[in-house]
Amino acid sequence: MAKKEKRFVQTHVESSVFENTAIWVDRETGVNYLWHSSGEAGGMTPLLDREGKPIITTVLEEKE
Repeated sequence: MAKKEKRFVQTHVESSVFENTAIWVDRETGVNYLWHSSGEAGGMTPLLDREGKPIITTVLEEKE
C-alpha cells in the first residue's frame, strides 16, 4: 500500500508558553496559511500579499 502524503506542511513556527504562531503550506495549491493560538483560542487565515492575492509557495517533496 502506498504511503499517503500529508497535504499540509509546517514551514515556520514561533511559540511560547501560551502562544503559538505557525505558517502552513498546502502541498496541492501552494497557498500559505497563518495559524495563531493563544490559550484555548486559535484561528487560521490565508497569508495575502499587498494586492490581496494569496501567497503561493512551491513545497519540495521531503526525502525519506
